[in-house]
Amino acid sequence: MNLSELLQEEFIELNMQATTKEEGINELSSLLMSKGVLSNEKAFIQAVLMREAECTTGIGMGVAIPHGKSEGVEQGSLCFGRSQKGIGYDSLDGEPVHLLFLIAVPADSNDEHLRILSQISRKIMHTEVRQQLLKAETTADVYAALS
Repeated sequence: MNLSELLQEEFIELNMQATTKEEGINELSSLLMSKGVLSNEKAFIQAVLMREAECTTGIGMGVAIPHGKSEGVEQGSLCFGRSQKGIGYDSLDGEPVHLLFLIAVPADSNDEHLRILSQISRKIMHTEVRQQLLKAETTADVYAALS
């Protein structure tokens, strides 16, 4: 399954308000919760933040890919958010995050999140993909960049 198939339109937020890592994770988690992907938002957020405590998922180039495996996740999902202002994220390069991909997977799933993480990483290594995502005005623009 490619990224544009996995990322549903209702899981795209092009105008994130968050200014911190925790706010960014909470903002996208709330979106997943509102669409029924999460049964326990608090447990999922805790799983994501525990993962962040091990090592930041702010990989640099304005990108972060937080992810969590939790009993609070009903179905594996991918959420994308963009912040024009930038989010303070403790990224590896020290720069703010503008593109945030949040991966949610059920606790009993195998390595689904690793496959998704790998797909995102390969895609966003290309400068033109990041630029397209930064300039996207619609969800269709996001799909075009990720396809």
